[in-house]
Amino acid sequence: MALASTIHHGGDDGIVDDLDTVRGVARWLQQQSESLAAEGLAVGNLVADEELRDAIIGVRKAVRALFARVVSPAPPSPADAHRLMPADEALAHLNAAAAREPVAPQLHWPAEGAPAARLLSAEADPHVRLVAALARDAVDFLSGPEREQLRACHAPRCVRYFLKSHGRQEWCKPSCGNRARVARHYERTRGTTAGP
Repeated sequence: MALASTIHHGGDDGIVDDLDTVRGVARWLQQQSESLAAEGLAVGNLVADEELRDAIIGVRKAVRALFARVVSPAPPSPADAHRLMPADEALAHLNAAAAREPVAPQLHWPAEGAPAARLLSAEADPHVRLVAALARDAVDFLSGPEREQLRACHAPRCVRYFLKSHGRQEWCKPSCGNRARVARHYERTRGTTAGP
Protein backbone atom coordinates (compact mmCIF):
# COMPACT_ATOMS: atom_id res chain seq x y z
CA MET A 1 0.00 0.00 0.00
CA ALA A 2 2.82 2.41 0.80
CA LEU A 3 4.36 1.93 -2.64
CA ALA A 4 1.05 2.37 -4.46
CA SER A 5 0.40 5.51 -2.40
CA THR A 6 3.51 7.26 -3.70
CA ILE A 7 1.11 8.63 -6.32
CA HIS A 8 -1.37 10.99 -4.68
CA HIS A 9 -3.16 14.27 -5.17
CA GLY A 10 -1.18 17.27 -4.01
CA GLY A 11 -4.01 19.77 -3.51
CA ASP A 12 -4.20 22.38 -6.24
CA ASP A 13 -0.97 21.10 -7.79
CA GLY A 14 -2.64 18.01 -9.25
CA ILE A 15 -1.19 14.52 -9.06
CA VAL A 16 2.11 14.20 -7.22
CA ASP A 17 4.62 11.39 -7.69
CA ASP A 18 6.83 11.00 -4.63
CA LEU A 19 9.25 8.93 -6.73
CA ASP A 20 9.66 11.39 -9.61
CA THR A 21 13.33 11.99 -8.75
CA VAL A 22 16.19 10.01 -7.24
CA ARG A 23 16.03 12.38 -4.28
CA GLY A 24 12.31 11.55 -3.88
CA VAL A 25 13.13 7.84 -3.88
CA ALA A 26 15.78 8.36 -1.18
CA ARG A 27 13.29 10.35 0.92
CA TRP A 28 10.59 7.67 0.51
CA LEU A 29 13.05 4.91 1.45
CA GLN A 30 13.96 6.83 4.61
CA GLN A 31 10.25 7.10 5.47
CA GLN A 32 9.90 3.35 4.98
CA SER A 33 13.10 2.45 6.83
CA GLU A 34 11.34 0.78 9.76
CA SER A 35 9.20 -1.54 7.63
CA LEU A 36 12.15 -2.27 5.32
CA ALA A 37 14.31 -3.12 8.33
CA ALA A 38 11.73 -5.79 9.20
CA GLU A 39 12.55 -7.26 5.77
CA GLY A 40 16.26 -7.25 6.68
CA LEU A 41 17.04 -4.20 4.53
CA ALA A 42 19.15 -1.43 6.02
CA VAL A 43 18.11 1.73 4.18
CA GLY A 44 20.97 3.73 5.68
CA ASN A 45 23.45 1.79 3.54
CA LEU A 46 21.39 2.12 0.37
CA VAL A 47 22.31 4.71 -2.26
CA ALA A 48 19.43 5.54 -4.57
CA ASP A 49 20.18 6.04 -8.26
CA GLU A 50 18.21 6.28 -11.49
CA GLU A 51 18.36 2.51 -12.09
CA LEU A 52 16.87 1.81 -8.67
CA ARG A 53 14.20 4.48 -9.22
CA ASP A 54 13.22 2.86 -12.54
CA ALA A 55 13.03 -0.59 -10.93
CA ILE A 56 10.86 0.63 -8.05
CA ILE A 57 8.57 2.53 -10.43
CA GLY A 58 8.27 -0.63 -12.55
CA VAL A 59 7.05 -2.57 -9.50
CA ARG A 60 4.68 0.27 -8.60
CA LYS A 61 3.19 0.30 -12.12
CA ALA A 62 2.61 -3.45 -11.90
CA VAL A 63 1.08 -3.15 -8.43
CA ARG A 64 -1.28 -0.33 -9.43
CA ALA A 65 -2.36 -2.26 -12.55
CA LEU A 66 -3.11 -5.31 -10.42
CA PHE A 67 -4.90 -3.14 -7.85
CA ALA A 68 -7.10 -1.92 -10.70
CA ARG A 69 -7.85 -5.56 -11.53
CA VAL A 70 -8.79 -6.25 -7.90
CA VAL A 71 -11.26 -3.35 -7.66
CA SER A 72 -12.85 -4.15 -11.04
CA PRO A 73 -15.66 -3.82 -12.11
CA ALA A 74 -15.44 -0.58 -10.10
CA PRO A 75 -13.24 1.97 -11.86
CA PRO A 76 -9.52 2.09 -11.04
CA SER A 77 -7.77 5.09 -9.56
CA PRO A 78 -8.05 8.01 -11.99
CA ALA A 79 -4.32 8.74 -11.56
CA ASP A 80 -3.28 6.06 -14.00
CA ALA A 81 -6.52 4.57 -15.35
CA HIS A 82 -5.62 5.83 -18.83
CA ARG A 83 -2.17 4.21 -18.86
CA LEU A 84 -2.43 0.97 -16.91
CA MET A 85 -0.09 -1.86 -17.76
CA PRO A 86 -2.06 -4.87 -19.10
CA ALA A 87 -2.81 -7.27 -16.23
CA ASP A 88 -0.83 -10.20 -17.70
CA GLU A 89 2.19 -7.93 -18.25
CA ALA A 90 1.85 -6.55 -14.70
CA LEU A 91 1.69 -10.06 -13.28
CA ALA A 92 4.79 -11.16 -15.23
CA HIS A 93 6.69 -8.03 -14.17
CA LEU A 94 5.82 -8.44 -10.49
CA ASN A 95 6.74 -12.14 -10.46
CA ALA A 96 10.02 -11.46 -12.28
CA ALA A 97 10.95 -8.73 -9.80
CA ALA A 98 10.16 -11.00 -6.85
CA ALA A 99 12.24 -13.82 -8.37
CA ARG A 100 15.37 -11.70 -8.79
CA GLU A 101 16.42 -12.50 -5.23
CA PRO A 102 16.79 -16.17 -4.36
CA VAL A 103 15.73 -16.65 -0.74
CA ALA A 104 15.39 -19.62 1.56
CA PRO A 105 13.21 -19.78 4.67
CA GLN A 106 15.15 -20.13 7.90
CA LEU A 107 13.71 -20.99 11.29
CA HIS A 108 14.75 -18.72 14.16
CA TRP A 109 13.87 -20.10 17.60
CA PRO A 110 15.24 -18.31 20.65
CA ALA A 111 15.59 -20.24 23.91
CA GLU A 112 12.87 -18.07 25.43
CA GLY A 113 10.12 -17.44 22.94
CA ALA A 114 8.27 -18.67 19.95
CA PRO A 115 9.81 -19.79 16.68
CA ALA A 116 9.67 -17.45 13.72
CA ALA A 117 10.47 -17.86 10.04
CA ARG A 118 12.83 -15.50 8.24
CA LEU A 119 13.99 -15.37 4.68
CA LEU A 120 17.73 -15.76 4.15
CA SER A 121 19.17 -14.24 1.02
CA ALA A 122 22.42 -14.91 -0.76
CA GLU A 123 21.98 -11.76 -2.86
CA ALA A 124 24.72 -9.17 -2.31
CA ASP A 125 23.20 -6.29 -4.31
CA PRO A 126 21.01 -4.22 -1.95
CA HIS A 127 19.07 -2.75 -4.90
CA VAL A 128 18.03 -6.20 -6.09
CA ARG A 129 17.10 -7.14 -2.53
CA LEU A 130 14.97 -4.01 -2.12
CA VAL A 131 13.06 -4.37 -5.38
CA ALA A 132 12.50 -8.08 -4.77
CA ALA A 133 11.24 -7.37 -1.23
CA LEU A 134 8.78 -4.77 -2.54
CA ALA A 135 7.54 -7.23 -5.15
CA ARG A 136 7.24 -10.07 -2.60
CA ASP A 137 5.23 -7.82 -0.30
CA ALA A 138 2.88 -7.05 -3.19
CA VAL A 139 2.58 -10.76 -4.01
CA ASP A 140 1.76 -11.49 -0.35
CA PHE A 141 -0.87 -8.74 -0.27
CA LEU A 142 -2.48 -9.65 -3.60
CA SER A 143 -2.67 -13.33 -2.68
CA GLY A 144 -3.88 -12.70 0.87
CA PRO A 145 -7.25 -12.01 2.48
CA GLU A 146 -6.78 -8.21 2.71
CA ARG A 147 -7.03 -8.02 -1.08
CA GLU A 148 -10.83 -8.35 -0.73
CA GLN A 149 -10.94 -5.04 1.17
CA LEU A 150 -9.01 -3.05 -1.47
CA ARG A 151 -10.89 -0.11 -2.97
CA ALA A 152 -10.09 2.90 -5.15
CA CYS A 153 -11.07 6.21 -3.57
CA HIS A 154 -13.29 8.20 -5.92
CA ALA A 155 -13.57 11.41 -3.97
CA PRO A 156 -12.89 14.46 -6.14
CA ARG A 157 -9.15 14.78 -6.84
CA CYS A 158 -8.21 11.62 -4.91
CA VAL A 159 -6.18 8.93 -6.65
CA ARG A 160 -5.40 6.58 -3.75
CA TYR A 161 -6.22 2.95 -3.14
CA PHE A 162 -7.21 2.01 0.41
CA LEU A 163 -8.28 -0.91 2.57
CA LYS A 164 -11.94 -0.74 3.51
CA SER A 165 -12.05 -1.05 7.30
CA HIS A 166 -15.83 -1.02 7.84
CA GLY A 167 -18.96 -1.79 5.82
CA ARG A 168 -19.99 1.74 4.84
CA GLN A 169 -16.53 3.15 4.11
CA GLU A 170 -16.39 4.71 0.64
CA TRP A 171 -13.29 6.92 0.87
CA CYS A 172 -9.68 6.56 1.94
CA LYS A 173 -9.91 9.22 4.67
CA PRO A 174 -12.49 11.56 6.21
CA SER A 175 -11.31 14.58 4.22
CA CYS A 176 -12.07 12.71 0.99
CA GLY A 177 -15.56 11.92 2.30
CA ASN A 178 -16.08 15.61 3.07
CA ARG A 179 -14.94 16.62 -0.45
CA ALA A 180 -17.29 14.05 -2.00
CA ARG A 181 -20.26 15.26 0.05
CA VAL A 182 -19.52 18.91 -0.79
CA ALA A 183 -19.25 18.04 -4.49
CA ARG A 184 -22.58 16.16 -4.41
CA HIS A 185 -24.24 19.06 -2.60
CA TYR A 186 -22.84 21.51 -5.14
CA GLU A 187 -24.14 19.40 -8.03
CA ARG A 188 -27.61 19.14 -6.45
CA THR A 189 -27.89 22.84 -5.69
CA ARG A 190 -26.46 23.84 -9.06
CA GLY A 191 -29.07 21.63 -10.76
CA THR A 192 -31.94 23.21 -8.84
CA THR A 193 -30.76 26.80 -9.22
CA ALA A 194 -30.14 26.49 -12.94
CA GLY A 195 -33.85 25.95 -13.49
CA PRO A 196 -35.57 25.68 -16.85
